[in-house]
Amino acid sequence: MKSKSYIGISLVILVFGIIFVPKIVNRIKGNDVVEGQRVDQVSTHRSDAKLETIGPAPKFELTNQHNQKITNVDFAGKVYVLEFFFTTCPTICPKMNANMIEIQNKFFGNPNFGIASITINPEYDTPQVLKDHADLIGVKSSNWHMLTGDQDYILGLSNKGFNLYAGKNSKVGGGFEHSGLFALIDKNGNIRCRQDEYGNPILYYDGLEKQGVKAIQQDIAKLLKE
Repeated sequence: MKSKSYIGISLVILVFGIIFVPKIVNRIKGNDVVEGQRVDQVSTHRSDAKLETIGPAPKFELTNQHNQKITNVDFAGKVYVLEFFFTTCPTICPKMNANMIEIQNKFFGNPNFGIASITINPEYDTPQVLKDHADLIGVKSSNWHMLTGDQDYILGLSNKGFNLYAGKNSKVGGGFEHSGLFALIDKNGNIRCRQDEYGNPILYYDGLEKQGVKAIQQDIAKLLKE
Protein backbone atom coordinates (compact mmCIF):
# COMPACT_ATOMS: atom_id res chain seq x y z
CA MET A 1 0.00 0.00 0.00
CA LYS A 2 2.82 2.38 0.86
CA SER A 3 4.46 1.82 -2.54
CA LYS A 4 1.17 2.69 -4.29
CA SER A 5 0.90 5.90 -2.23
CA TYR A 6 4.41 6.92 -3.20
CA ILE A 7 3.62 6.28 -6.85
CA GLY A 8 0.48 8.44 -6.57
CA ILE A 9 2.36 11.31 -4.94
CA SER A 10 5.07 11.07 -7.58
CA LEU A 11 2.50 11.33 -10.38
CA VAL A 12 0.97 14.46 -8.76
CA ILE A 13 4.39 16.11 -8.48
CA LEU A 14 5.18 15.22 -12.09
CA VAL A 15 1.90 16.66 -13.37
CA PHE A 16 2.45 19.83 -11.32
CA GLY A 17 5.92 20.21 -12.76
CA ILE A 18 4.74 19.74 -16.34
CA ILE A 19 1.76 22.12 -16.09
CA PHE A 20 2.64 24.83 -13.58
CA VAL A 21 6.42 25.22 -13.39
CA PRO A 22 6.78 26.61 -16.94
CA LYS A 23 4.05 29.19 -16.13
CA ILE A 24 5.86 30.29 -12.97
CA VAL A 25 9.14 30.59 -14.86
CA ASN A 26 7.46 32.69 -17.55
CA ARG A 27 5.95 34.99 -14.90
CA ILE A 28 9.36 35.51 -13.31
CA LYS A 29 10.93 36.24 -16.71
CA GLY A 30 8.14 38.70 -17.43
CA ASN A 31 8.58 40.32 -14.00
CA ASP A 32 4.92 39.58 -13.17
CA VAL A 33 5.78 38.08 -9.80
CA VAL A 34 7.69 41.16 -8.65
CA GLU A 35 5.45 43.78 -10.20
CA GLY A 36 2.00 42.45 -9.50
CA GLN A 37 -1.02 44.74 -9.53
CA ARG A 38 -1.12 45.16 -5.75
CA VAL A 39 2.57 46.08 -5.53
CA ASP A 40 2.20 48.67 -8.29
CA GLN A 41 -0.77 50.28 -6.56
CA VAL A 42 1.09 50.56 -3.26
CA SER A 43 4.29 51.93 -4.78
CA THR A 44 2.58 54.66 -6.84
CA HIS A 45 -0.15 55.62 -4.39
CA ARG A 46 1.84 58.00 -2.22
CA SER A 47 3.32 60.25 -4.92
CA ASP A 48 0.43 60.17 -7.39
CA ALA A 49 -2.49 60.60 -4.99
CA LYS A 50 -4.18 63.96 -4.53
CA LEU A 51 -2.60 65.88 -1.68
CA GLU A 52 -4.46 65.90 1.63
CA THR A 53 -5.59 69.20 3.18
CA ILE A 54 -4.87 69.03 6.91
CA GLY A 55 -6.27 72.44 7.84
CA PRO A 56 -5.20 76.09 8.03
CA ALA A 57 -1.63 76.83 9.11
CA PRO A 58 -1.36 78.84 12.33
CA LYS A 59 -1.08 82.61 12.05
CA PHE A 60 2.23 84.13 13.10
CA GLU A 61 4.04 87.46 13.39
CA LEU A 62 7.85 87.47 13.65
CA THR A 63 10.93 89.43 12.56
CA ASN A 64 13.16 88.35 9.67
CA GLN A 65 16.89 88.58 9.01
CA HIS A 66 16.43 92.07 7.55
CA ASN A 67 14.71 93.26 10.74
CA GLN A 68 11.34 93.40 8.95
CA LYS A 69 8.06 92.27 10.47
CA ILE A 70 6.82 89.17 8.65
CA THR A 71 3.44 87.49 9.14
CA ASN A 72 1.64 84.58 7.54
CA VAL A 73 -0.10 87.18 5.35
CA ASP A 74 3.23 87.85 3.61
CA PHE A 75 3.05 84.27 2.33
CA ALA A 76 -0.51 84.59 1.02
CA GLY A 77 -0.73 83.37 -2.56
CA LYS A 78 2.54 81.48 -2.19
CA VAL A 79 3.40 77.83 -1.68
CA TYR A 80 5.92 77.70 1.14
CA VAL A 81 7.93 75.31 3.28
CA LEU A 82 8.28 75.95 7.01
CA GLU A 83 10.83 74.60 9.51
CA PHE A 84 12.01 75.17 13.07
CA PHE A 85 15.79 75.29 13.62
CA PHE A 86 18.55 77.29 15.33
CA THR A 87 21.86 78.55 13.99
CA THR A 88 24.13 76.95 16.61
CA CYS A 89 22.56 73.49 16.29
CA PRO A 90 25.43 70.96 16.13
CA THR A 91 23.37 67.97 14.99
CA ILE A 92 20.49 67.91 12.50
CA CYS A 93 20.19 71.58 11.48
CA PRO A 94 23.18 71.65 9.09
CA LYS A 95 21.61 68.79 7.14
CA MET A 96 18.21 70.50 7.20
CA ASN A 97 19.89 73.70 5.96
CA ALA A 98 21.56 71.85 3.10
CA ASN A 99 18.31 70.18 2.08
CA MET A 100 16.40 73.45 2.27
CA ILE A 101 19.04 75.06 0.03
CA GLU A 102 18.39 72.26 -2.45
CA ILE A 103 14.66 73.04 -2.33
CA GLN A 104 15.39 76.76 -2.75
CA ASN A 105 17.54 76.12 -5.81
CA LYS A 106 14.91 73.85 -7.36
CA PHE A 107 12.33 76.66 -7.36
CA PHE A 108 14.63 79.67 -7.41
CA GLY A 109 13.13 82.62 -9.27
CA ASN A 110 9.53 81.49 -8.83
CA PRO A 111 7.74 84.41 -7.11
CA ASN A 112 5.01 82.07 -5.87
CA PHE A 113 7.34 79.99 -3.71
CA GLY A 114 8.79 80.84 -0.30
CA ILE A 115 10.50 79.43 2.79
CA ALA A 116 10.04 80.22 6.48
CA SER A 117 12.83 79.15 8.86
CA ILE A 118 11.92 79.94 12.47
CA THR A 119 14.61 79.85 15.15
CA ILE A 120 13.85 78.17 18.48
CA ASN A 121 16.77 80.03 20.10
CA PRO A 122 15.75 83.65 19.51
CA GLU A 123 17.77 84.99 22.45
CA TYR A 124 20.93 84.23 20.46
CA ASP A 125 19.51 84.28 16.93
CA THR A 126 18.96 87.99 16.43
CA PRO A 127 18.13 89.36 12.98
CA GLN A 128 21.83 90.07 12.39
CA VAL A 129 22.84 86.55 13.43
CA LEU A 130 20.18 85.13 11.12
CA LYS A 131 21.39 87.34 8.26
CA ASP A 132 24.98 86.17 8.73
CA HIS A 133 23.76 82.57 8.84
CA ALA A 134 21.67 83.06 5.70
CA ASP A 135 24.71 84.40 3.86
CA LEU A 136 26.83 81.53 5.16
CA ILE A 137 24.57 78.72 3.97
CA GLY A 138 23.68 80.32 0.62
CA VAL A 139 20.22 81.86 0.98
CA LYS A 140 19.48 83.74 -2.26
CA SER A 141 15.70 83.90 -2.46
CA SER A 142 14.04 87.12 -1.34
CA ASN A 143 11.11 84.92 -0.28
CA TRP A 144 13.19 82.95 2.25
CA HIS A 145 12.59 84.53 5.64
CA MET A 146 14.64 83.48 8.66
CA LEU A 147 12.47 84.47 11.58
CA THR A 148 12.99 85.33 15.24
CA GLY A 149 10.88 86.68 18.10
CA ASP A 150 9.78 85.83 21.61
CA GLN A 151 10.91 82.37 22.70
CA ASP A 152 7.70 81.30 24.45
CA TYR A 153 5.70 82.48 21.48
CA ILE A 154 7.86 80.50 19.05
CA LEU A 155 7.82 77.30 21.13
CA GLY A 156 4.04 77.59 21.37
CA LEU A 157 3.82 78.10 17.61
CA SER A 158 5.95 75.01 17.08
CA ASN A 159 4.38 72.64 19.60
CA LYS A 160 0.76 73.79 19.74
CA GLY A 161 0.42 75.50 16.39
CA PHE A 162 2.18 73.21 13.92
CA ASN A 163 2.64 70.20 16.22
CA LEU A 164 6.32 70.12 15.28
CA TYR A 165 8.20 69.36 18.48
CA ALA A 166 10.76 71.83 19.80
CA GLY A 167 12.02 72.45 23.31
CA LYS A 168 14.92 73.22 25.63
CA ASN A 169 17.12 70.37 26.77
CA SER A 170 20.37 71.15 28.58
CA LYS A 171 21.52 67.55 28.15
CA VAL A 172 21.79 67.71 24.35
CA GLY A 173 24.23 69.56 22.14
CA GLY A 174 23.20 73.17 21.64
CA GLY A 175 20.70 73.10 24.50
CA PHE A 176 17.65 72.55 22.31
CA GLU A 177 16.00 69.64 20.55
CA HIS A 178 13.46 69.61 17.74
CA SER A 179 12.06 67.53 14.93
CA GLY A 180 13.74 67.43 11.55
CA LEU A 181 10.46 67.82 9.70
CA PHE A 182 9.27 70.32 7.08
CA ALA A 183 5.70 71.58 6.80
CA LEU A 184 4.20 72.34 3.38
CA ILE A 185 1.62 75.13 3.07
CA ASP A 186 -0.38 75.93 -0.06
CA LYS A 187 -1.35 79.26 -1.62
CA ASN A 188 -4.48 79.44 0.51
CA GLY A 189 -2.60 78.98 3.78
CA ASN A 190 -3.52 75.32 4.30
CA ILE A 191 -1.11 72.63 5.48
CA ARG A 192 -0.92 69.95 2.79
CA CYS A 193 0.62 66.48 2.68
CA ARG A 194 0.62 63.17 0.85
CA GLN A 195 -0.59 59.78 2.04
CA ASP A 196 1.29 56.71 3.18
CA GLU A 197 0.78 53.30 1.57
CA TYR A 198 -2.32 52.72 3.70
CA GLY A 199 -4.02 55.97 2.71
CA ASN A 200 -3.24 57.82 5.95
CA PRO A 201 -1.96 61.42 5.85
CA ILE A 202 1.76 61.68 6.61
CA LEU A 203 1.34 65.33 7.79
CA TYR A 204 4.97 66.43 7.45
CA TYR A 205 8.04 65.73 5.32
CA ASP A 206 11.38 64.33 6.47
CA GLY A 207 13.84 67.21 6.19
CA LEU A 208 16.84 64.99 6.85
CA GLU A 209 16.56 62.35 4.14
CA LYS A 210 16.80 62.70 0.36
CA GLN A 211 13.56 60.76 -0.02
CA GLY A 212 11.71 63.40 2.00
CA VAL A 213 13.31 66.23 0.03
CA LYS A 214 12.34 64.59 -3.26
CA ALA A 215 8.77 64.08 -2.03
CA ILE A 216 8.29 67.69 -0.94
CA GLN A 217 9.78 68.96 -4.21
CA GLN A 218 7.28 66.88 -6.15
CA ASP A 219 4.40 68.19 -4.06
CA ILE A 220 5.55 71.82 -4.23
CA ALA A 221 5.45 71.52 -8.00
CA LYS A 222 1.89 70.17 -7.83
CA LEU A 223 0.71 72.98 -5.56
CA LEU A 224 2.30 75.66 -7.72
CA LYS A 225 0.08 74.50 -10.58
CA GLU A 226 -3.12 74.73 -8.54
